[in-house]
Amino acid sequence: MLKSTFDPQTLVQQFSQAATTQGEALRQAVGAATLKALQGRELTLKNIREVLNGVTAAATQGAAANPAPAIEVEAMLTKAFAGMDAALLQAVEANRRALSQLVEQGVNLRETQMKKALTDLDKMEGLLFGAIDKTMQGMPAPLQAAWSNVLEAGKAAGTGTGDKAATSVAQLTEQARNSLREGRELGLKTAQTMLDSYSALVSGVLIGMSEGLQGKAAAEPAAKAGASRARKG
Repeated sequence: MLKSTFDPQTLVQQFSQAATTQGEALRQAVGAATLKALQGRELTLKNIREVLNGVTAAATQGAAANPAPAIEVEAMLTKAFAGMDAALLQAVEANRRALSQLVEQGVNLRETQMKKALTDLDKMEGLLFGAIDKTMQGMPAPLQAAWSNVLEAGKAAGTGTGDKAATSVAQLTEQARNSLREGRELGLKTAQTMLDSYSALVSGVLIGMSEGLQGKAAAEPAAKAGASRARKG
């Protein structure tokens, strides 16, 4: 499977030239870049970690070149954190949907690979924190302080990724109980065949989710325009 990538220099330039008023645009740019980098690759923890490390490094490099005061740079990095969290939350949802499909078809959560998939969900938030920790090492003191504040705030408030992961594990556990009560359980060989393609399944779900969102975004303006024409008529 080919890896989708993002252009780190584009992010560097956006952060180096951004003003505080462009915070929301930065959040969206980081979210889009992170999601693009995740798409088309198997969503293993290793690959996700590499993506988050790359995006964090690009945002940091750009922020380092921005002449804005430290407090404004910290605000920009806060938006970068939020953008990565938003993209990672979609990766968690893709995992949840893929696991739900497997459970629905009778794959048991007690299978080793299913247990690992659930454990990996719980680690997603830690990957985000870890990417920032790694980037902070050896950076200039002002940027290190800014990222430290962002990281502490994120840990204190929690992330959408962490909340979604915890909810997903609970939902899947309950779904698995219901599946067992209803007698839906695949044979070992069939279940293993499905589990062997799990990472590819998650990647496909993530791409499908993104395409669905893009289609919805394109449809909304058309629907509004149609409603407007109807009112005029």
